[in-house]
Amino acid sequence: MIVNAFGQEAKVDGPKITFEETKHEFGDITQGDVVTHVFKFKNEGTAPLQLNNVRTTCGCTAPQWPKEAIMPGETSEIKVVFNSRGKRGLQNKVITIYSNAVNNTETVKIVTNVLMPKQETE
Repeated sequence: MIVNAFGQEAKVDGPKITFEETKHEFGDITQGDVVTHVFKFKNEGTAPLQLNNVRTTCGCTAPQWPKEAIMPGETSEIKVVFNSRGKRGLQNKVITIYSNAVNNTETVKIVTNVLMPKQETE
């Protein structure tokens, strides 16, 4: 919320992206598991919101995002798929969202602990 000198809430001029959550924890998963999470967001601005790009810190994390504009007041989502193959231990993956919003660069993250698979006993 932006407050002007008179103590009143000022309207955001242009698109503004706001996420329901900025971090999701999967907890413990087993190496090789593929997990998915959806980050929901809303355009709380006064103009159409356009996501220009969504980047991740690693090829193991794949984002899917809307290519069409999100109108003021509308909601949409970014789907993130994490493949734990070859990973172990605590994983903290940052997803950076680039848009035409007044807050044009935002980040969300996923966190998980990748456990080694249990060895089969014969």
